[in-house]
Amino acid sequence: MAGFFSRLKEGLSKTRNNIVSGIDSVFSGFSSIDEDFYEELEEILIMGDIGVNASSDILARLKVQVKENHIKEPSECKNFLIESMKEQMKVEGTAYDFEKEQSVVLVIGVNGVGKTTSVGKLAGQLKEQGRKVLIAAADTYRAAACEQLSEWAKRAGVDMITGSQGADPSSVVYDAVSAAKARHVDVLICDTAGRLHNKKNLMEELKKMNRIIDREFPGVHRENLIVLDGTTGQNALNQAREFRETAELTGIILTKMDGTSKGGIAVAIQSELQIPVKYIGVGERLDDLQKFDPGQFVNALFDREEQ
Repeated sequence: MAGFFSRLKEGLSKTRNNIVSGIDSVFSGFSSIDEDFYEELEEILIMGDIGVNASSDILARLKVQVKENHIKEPSECKNFLIESMKEQMKVEGTAYDFEKEQSVVLVIGVNGVGKTTSVGKLAGQLKEQGRKVLIAAADTYRAAACEQLSEWAKRAGVDMITGSQGADPSSVVYDAVSAAKARHVDVLICDTAGRLHNKKNLMEELKKMNRIIDREFPGVHRENLIVLDGTTGQNALNQAREFRETAELTGIILTKMDGTSKGGIAVAIQSELQIPVKYIGVGERLDDLQKFDPGQFVNALFDREEQ
C-alpha cells in the first residue's frame, strides 16, 4: 500500500503545485484571519478545480474550527484546513457492500476514460479476495473493447461473456445475467459502450440494460459505477451529471490521477453530486486501482506522510 501512496503523491505533484503552493502563500502572506483571508483561500480552492460548493463547505467548517479553537494566526489554520478537506470527502462505510454480496456492477462512462481497464482491474482484485467473478463485454460497438477486455480477463483469471461485434449490448447483458445465475457467480461486472450513434442512443441503451437486470435478476445488489478521467477537470463533473439522468450512479472510479493538475476535481465531484469516489487509479498495473481513502488522498496532495 505504501507503494500506491507514493505513486499517488507523485501523481498529484502538478495538482499540489496548482493548489497547495497557493494556499501556503495565503497562510504566509496574511498577518490576521479576516474575510479577505478567507476569500483568498476560497479563490485558490475554486481555481484548483475543487469547485464552488465544496470550497464554501470546506471554508464554513474551517471558520467554525478557527472560532472554537481561538486561532489567531493564519499559519495555524493549515492543519484545520486539511482536516476539513478530509471530512468533506468521507466515504460511507457501506460503499463497498457489493464486494460481499451477490452483485451486478455496470461500469459506465464515455470512451477513453479507462473504463475497460478499470473493469479488468476490479475483476482481478475481487478474484484475489476469493470472489467468483464474471465479466460481460457489452461494449459491442468498439472493435478493440472486446479484445482489450479479453486480455484483462485472462490476466485477472476470470470468465467473460461476449457478443458479436455490433450486436445489441443489452443482449450481451441478458446472456451474462443468465450465466451469472446458472454459475452462481458472486459479482458480474459489465463493461458498457461509451459512445453510440448519438448521446440519446447511448442513454437509451443504458436504461435498457438496467431494465433487463431488474427483470432478470430481482433482488441482486446493484452498483452503477461511472469512470471519469481525472485530467479533464470540470468536464468530468459534467459527464457525471449527464449519466446521472439515465442511471442511478452509486459511485465513481477516478482514473489517470497520475500527472494531472486537476486532481482537486475529486473533492468537487463528491461534494457537488453527492456521489462517493470509490476507486482511484494512478497507472496501468493491476494494483494501480485502489479504494479511495480521503485521508490518504489529502495527505498525498499536501505531501504529508501517511497518518
